[in-house]
Amino acid sequence: MIYVLLTVVLMVIDQVIKWLVTAHLSVNQTTTMIPGIFDLTNLHNTGAAWSMLEGQQWFFIIITIVALVVIAWLMRYYRGRRWPEISLCLILAGTLGNFIDRLRLGYVVDMFELVPVNFPVFNFADSLLTIGVILLAIQILKEDD
Repeated sequence: MIYVLLTVVLMVIDQVIKWLVTAHLSVNQTTTMIPGIFDLTNLHNTGAAWSMLEGQQWFFIIITIVALVVIAWLMRYYRGRRWPEISLCLILAGTLGNFIDRLRLGYVVDMFELVPVNFPVFNFADSLLTIGVILLAIQILKEDD
């Protein structure tokens, strides 16, 4: 039950951040948070990172549904193992956070921009996905069998 709560809380945080950004910044508007390092930019992304596969919403919906099935299977497989379950909660919350945007808005709201590097603007859900995948990969690599 704690993992369901964790997933829901992280999804809510993601949606609140996206709502705040869209409420306070126009589309493509940027505000500097830490000069030369970190900006907030309100982007509407219909693709993936670097706007790859832009406008292919049906593709992303199908991929998300497949991902949700895999996550459910992995949650069952790793039941009772704290770190894999936490990793999967992060992945699930990130997947659902962006899925909600795609279904509700037709695009994903991105906002975090790392100024000194050529890296795509991303959101909290993307961060959850990345951290969750890294933690899960570490757990898988540590397994004996």
